[in-house]
Amino acid sequence: MSEHGAQLHPRTDEGENRPLSVSARLGRLQFHHSGKFRVLQFADIQDGPNVSKDTILLIRAALEAARPDVVIFTGNQIAGYDAAYAATYRKRRWQTPNPRPNSPEAKRRQADLEKTRETVRAQIAKFVQPLIDAGVPWAVTYGNHDFQCGLDNAELDEIYRGFEGCLNGDASLCGDDLMEFEMSKTLPDQYVYACEPGTFALPVSDAEHRHTVIGLVLLDSGDYARAGGYGSPSARGLEFLRKLPAKLGHDVESIVFQHTAMPQYYQLLKPVSPTTAHAIEGYRMFAGQYYALDEDRADPGSYVGEGVSCPDNDAGEFAVLHDTHGYFAVAAGHDHRNAFSGRVEGVKLIETPTAGFESYGPVPAKRAARLFEFDIRHPYDPRTQLLEYGDIVGKPSSKKAYVYGMTAASKSESEGVDLLHRPSWFARVLDRILQR
Repeated sequence: MSEHGAQLHPRTDEGENRPLSVSARLGRLQFHHSGKFRVLQFADIQDGPNVSKDTILLIRAALEAARPDVVIFTGNQIAGYDAAYAATYRKRRWQTPNPRPNSPEAKRRQADLEKTRETVRAQIAKFVQPLIDAGVPWAVTYGNHDFQCGLDNAELDEIYRGFEGCLNGDASLCGDDLMEFEMSKTLPDQYVYACEPGTFALPVSDAEHRHTVIGLVLLDSGDYARAGGYGSPSARGLEFLRKLPAKLGHDVESIVFQHTAMPQYYQLLKPVSPTTAHAIEGYRMFAGQYYALDEDRADPGSYVGEGVSCPDNDAGEFAVLHDTHGYFAVAAGHDHRNAFSGRVEGVKLIETPTAGFESYGPVPAKRAARLFEFDIRHPYDPRTQLLEYGDIVGKPSSKKAYVYGMTAASKSESEGVDLLHRPSWFARVLDRILQR
């Protein structure tokens, strides 16, 4: 690890020690001469310093199976509520302690924060080491639990950028400008459009490096709203989405990777009665109504295991994506038990289940990474496949993967320290009835 990041270097000219990523070998994100380009998404590792060995096994196996050009982590890598971060934990961003300067409390706070930085750095090292070993570049955005460890996304970003292979842009260079153009320190011929920590764009070129084919956009989708529920992308982030297509070229479209889904994801579901098999209750603004996948709109192989946890208020993100004609898909995480996709007004909306084993989710064997394979012949219609633990690794060893039924109960509104949210008495009874 280097203080300022490091370039991924081939270890030899040939053989198994070359970077697994074709793009890493070439020094930029680009389509191969075969016409393919691959992205691997990991959502919601959501763990403490002792990262589950099953998560690490999943990462290693998915890398070997997919041989991706780049890996994208879509938030909640850090379970900021973990006991290891108790001294600096904050439930909401605006609840950060602010002791008087030079007071004993301020000195203790700084010491605690430095310990948290060291702990976070050691935790990150565990789940990015498989990527470094394989020679696969990677990028991260943030969710609603990362900051709860006590570090802002800007501080987390600085830590991530210190690791070999990280493609995150340096948003501190932007100043008052909306975005900053910079060359990557990881891939020497790759440029990055940086906006905010967790919000930036990575252009992907054709095999001859003559023009940009697609954009990979990472967006900080926010954490919590002061009025309750989940937050939304910042006004700056939305303006970045609005202006980016002109930078990439008006004939270039992008896919957005973010943590939290948008309200439009509910358009891939259909209202059903509570007694319908596999019915799930909507979240907050959609609470009181039960839903199931709309099989006429959702792609084959999709499944839904909990209500889509979107912000109460529509910040206008989908309108920006749709109206600029510069985006063809959005891939989110956050809802650990959901794995579905489908088109809404021409934009593919995707949810990816958790890749972690220390928080709730589907049965351990179905925790997964999602592979995107882009084809130069139709780059805006990628194939996508879940790489599930049971298929690519085998039987999980984890004994603490929480699989409490959530098909008939929406999440707690608090989303605080306790993430289990065991179903209510009514939900348990209803679940037993549905399983008869």
